[in-house]
Amino acid sequence: QVQLIQSGGGLAQTGGSLRLSCTASGLTVNNFDAYAMAWFRQAPGKGREFVATINRGGFITHYARSVEGRFTISRDNVKNTLYLQMDALKPEDTAVYYCAAENTLVIPTDEEEFNHWGQGTQVTVSS
Repeated sequence: QVQLIQSGGGLAQTGGSLRLSCTASGLTVNNFDAYAMAWFRQAPGKGREFVATINRGGFITHYARSVEGRFTISRDNVKNTLYLQMDALKPEDTAVYYCAAENTLVIPTDEEEFNHWGQGTQVTVSS
């Protein structure tokens, strides 16, 4: 059973930066590099929305328009870890952020396409 453990996040001021990490364990059948990975977020009172996705090899990425140019998704397939570098943060980035994994060749952007989820981590951006 794939487990995704998140770390990072917390409180930042507008214009500041934070980095999220998501480390996979329990990879008994497939290696980490068999999984496309993504970040989603859920703001208070709203549904979960797509933030960014990255393919197995780490060379294809896709971002939500709201974060493009400010956030960077990356992965280290040796460390079994996914990252989200968040720069130029805005109050509207405040949300619980979730990492997700799916054993697939494509780069999904819909939450229903992912079967493995992290526990979520709070990001709060003050104005």
